[in-house]
Amino acid sequence: MAARRRLLFLPPAALLFALSALVPSSDAYDPLDPGGNITIKWDVMQWTADGYVAVVSLYNYQQYRHIQPPGWKLGWIWAKKEIIWSTMGGQTTEQGDCSRFKAAPAPPHCCRKDPEVVDLLPSAPYSARIANCCKGGVLGSWAQDPADAAASFQLSVGQAGTSSRSVRVPLNFTLRAPGPGYTCGPAKVVRPTRFVSPDGRRSTQALMTWNVTCTYSQFVAQRSPTCCVSLSSFYNDTIVHCPTCSCGCQNTNSKTDTCVEGDSPYLASVVNGDGKDSLVPLVECTPHMCPIRVHWHVKVSYRNYWRVKITVTNFNYRMNYSRWNLVAQHPNFDNLTTIFSFNYKALNPYGTINDTAMLWGIKYYNDLLMTAGPDGNVQSELLFRKDAATFTFQKGWAFPRRVYFNGDNCVMPPPDAYPWLPNASPRLSASLLLPNIAVWAALVFLQLVHA
Repeated sequence: MAARRRLLFLPPAALLFALSALVPSSDAYDPLDPGGNITIKWDVMQWTADGYVAVVSLYNYQQYRHIQPPGWKLGWIWAKKEIIWSTMGGQTTEQGDCSRFKAAPAPPHCCRKDPEVVDLLPSAPYSARIANCCKGGVLGSWAQDPADAAASFQLSVGQAGTSSRSVRVPLNFTLRAPGPGYTCGPAKVVRPTRFVSPDGRRSTQALMTWNVTCTYSQFVAQRSPTCCVSLSSFYNDTIVHCPTCSCGCQNTNSKTDTCVEGDSPYLASVVNGDGKDSLVPLVECTPHMCPIRVHWHVKVSYRNYWRVKITVTNFNYRMNYSRWNLVAQHPNFDNLTTIFSFNYKALNPYGTINDTAMLWGIKYYNDLLMTAGPDGNVQSELLFRKDAATFTFQKGWAFPRRVYFNGDNCVMPPPDAYPWLPNASPRLSASLLLPNIAVWAALVFLQLVHA
């Protein structure tokens, strides 16, 4: 009953928002990044004797979701009987059956009906490069580094005709980054892309341009969440842990690869090595079973400020999280004064409300979140200015509304489990006792005077 009474203190709108934050979004719409997508642009640059040369570019317009190693894979299905004679800046994963081109001076690069292209590695020779290529498939998020949020490769396509009337748009684009999660719409003919020379004095344009838009869904990417949030505060001894089974439940079979104890001799044999699939998490056995835990601790309260400590812990033995980022939503971010050891950017998805912050590591200092172990955490502190009109420690106000890690919505504890302000604390009791002591002393003094 006590938990139920606490829950009733929340306004209806706040209660609905808090409950919705417990369950990750099941569609491709992200309320904190409503316009986020990856746009694929297919630019036909020139006609050849039997086809054309195209530059294909990927632009990551997602504010905080990026593509980590081993990188993106882009696939499609040819509309006719096209082949790829050669590539620059990328390569297909398979050549396919090119036996019908025995008389060609050199075999085609790919003859598959459904080619799949991957980015070249940074060690690729200069002769195989074009602009924005050769990053190993890594694609930065728009908010962290717009200059690193694009990738390109070039194709020499054959058997496709030599005019706009004979060329057909490829079908059924797929984007793996590197696993599932993205759904791509159909290619659409748009106004040809214009290219401006480095000195800005000349512009050229593509012969034809097609656009494809791909949106991300956490539900499509994985059935279980990938992170959770725990809470604590200076005014309450209770630590609210991540909900049990936040990211799945522990398998009791000791031979399973779902989790492993940190001191288990079995650990060395299952941690990543040659031939291991790094996309499958191997987490430390915990009640929540999440690869990532974000802890929000209300550390101290000053007269005009209050301080929060954030700790991100990696429980995944198979993943170093490079270029990690954290997104948190809290109404006091409009009065954020100082942040220590993290980069910060305000996200205003709706223009007027500044309640969402993006945090990420400082390059060469803590931008790499190491695998599970003693070094598998990063932390920072945030100093907020108190707004007298809104600030309170009551009813869970000091804790975040939503938390994302690398673009995935983290599981929050239920609102009635938050650390609540005690009904009576030593600090409050002392503050009430002092006036009583003063009154008692005054009465004693008056009695002595009149005596």
